[in-house]
Amino acid sequence: MSNGTLSATVKADGAELCSLRDAAGAEMLWQGAPVWPRHAPVLFPIVGRLKDDTLRHEGKSYRMTQHGFARDKRFAWLNRSATACRLVLHEDTESRAVYPFAFRLEIAYALDDDVLEQRFTLSNPGRTVLPASLGAHPGFTWPLTDGVDKAAHVLEFAEPEPAPVRRLTDGLLQDGSEPTPIVGQTLALEPGLFATDAVILPEPVSRSVRYTAPGTPAVELAWEGFRQLGIWSREGGDFVCIEPWHGTASPTDFDGEFLDKPGLMLIQPDERRTLSLRIRLC
Repeated sequence: MSNGTLSATVKADGAELCSLRDAAGAEMLWQGAPVWPRHAPVLFPIVGRLKDDTLRHEGKSYRMTQHGFARDKRFAWLNRSATACRLVLHEDTESRAVYPFAFRLEIAYALDDDVLEQRFTLSNPGRTVLPASLGAHPGFTWPLTDGVDKAAHVLEFAEPEPAPVRRLTDGLLQDGSEPTPIVGQTLALEPGLFATDAVILPEPVSRSVRYTAPGTPAVELAWEGFRQLGIWSREGGDFVCIEPWHGTASPTDFDGEFLDKPGLMLIQPDERRTLSLRIRLC
């Protein structure tokens, strides 16, 4: 897709955004490497891990691996144009073997001037409640421009974020919290920040954040409907992921009925939930 200001590429596999370029052709998205081979996967029907990678429902156990299966499923195209597209994923025999719920997940992308909007619509076509989490996981180049020190990059939040943050142990949410590394509205990015996995804001006040460094372009993310924010990178990777979520990994001591898992959306039959992410290059 292209509108003269932005260009973007989306693939049917995972409905994943895999390129986002400005008018000069500069790539903003991580282009993948063995250290992390993805670009901006869709996280569904879980965010993070379940304890023992096991979903328990009505006395049965199902194997559900980290971040769920949507990122590895081929979505169907609903429509495509020069500046927009829509894709959809339904439950099938394969999904019901690991996730015994009916669902319809539609993902739409649209370019509007200097903004890419991504809209997620999760519907429940079944007869019982649909429990799910949903997350965006875009990875941006870090540094934004070659030759700029990674440690010069910051996240600038729309509002002060003084609340403690959460961390992970073996992919599960730790019991306690720790003081935030955000000073006022600014998080200084440096590789050591992610030595113990993601930084998780469980209830961010902000609904937008700006990723920038002196002398580089900036990327601004704004979201609606998501409740948490994860920030993550991996040693050896020149990327930083800024991830609006609705839901998190299971707490370390939770392995009960999936419907009781903290942070899920519980969508009633014939109802839907819509969440959105706007990425602006500036």
